[in-house]
Amino acid sequence: MFKFSREKKNSGTYEYLIVGLGNPGKKYETTRHNAGFMCIDTLTEKEHFEVKKLKFHALVGDCYIDGHKVIVMKPQTMMNNSGQAISECASFYKIPVENIIVIYDDISLEPGKLRIRRKGSAGGHNGIKSIISHLGSENFPRVKLGVGAKPHPDYDLVDWVLGSFPKEHLKLINEACENAYEAIKIMLTGDIDSAMSKFNS
Repeated sequence: MFKFSREKKNSGTYEYLIVGLGNPGKKYETTRHNAGFMCIDTLTEKEHFEVKKLKFHALVGDCYIDGHKVIVMKPQTMMNNSGQAISECASFYKIPVENIIVIYDDISLEPGKLRIRRKGSAGGHNGIKSIISHLGSENFPRVKLGVGAKPHPDYDLVDWVLGSFPKEHLKLINEACENAYEAIKIMLTGDIDSAMSKFNS
């Protein structure tokens, strides 16, 4: 059984799937590629529940957020196969693609900046490529969290995204995770435009 928060307004199927992208394992915990996991950690702290049940090749948990019944996920495959867990869960619970909210790192944004999109291409992000491939659709909303660009063009991209945040950026990232949580609450009402207007950088 999942652990629910105390706020139960109704029963029935899940309305939304909220996914944070990252790589499993302690060595990746504070890396740029794990910004999505960090946002999920903030969400679970705010809503007083845990994401710890292993199902669909992911750690999952669920709760009600402002009356919306949601399932929350951290895929436990590596980043480039994130779509497997998401597609299995969405298929099992019959969650439509437009109700799958994905949170992930973006090197094109300055550290701590947010950008919300209703849909779109992968933009070179391997986790998003996998999700699009498994779902057969780009029409899922996403919350992109800025982690900063490579210091110079020749810097290896893998080394950059798998590198840890410097201390001066962690405060910005933590603040961005708080903002992402607030944005998601707005997105759960279906008003993505309002979330974009308020939080997009």
